Amino acid sequence: MQTDNTVKIDPAWTVHELVHFRPETAAVLRSYGIDTCCGGTRTLTEAAKVAGLDAATLLHALEQVSIDSTS
Repeated sequence: MQTDNTVKIDPAWTVHELVHFRPETAAVLRSYGIDTCCGGTRTLTEAAKVAGLDAATLLHALEQVSIDSTS
């Protein structure tokens, strides 16, 4: 039996939504310089852009930490 360890994070979620539902992602966001407090109303796509990041790279890192926390 194969288990599906994927965790999909929607780039339209706000930083606050993500941290609320996936608290393990807060450290990743901070490591990329994304404010999880005052900048929390931005979508993940907007937050990545402001931080000068590719949104796909950020989402991959966030999904990976979420997978690792459920393993």
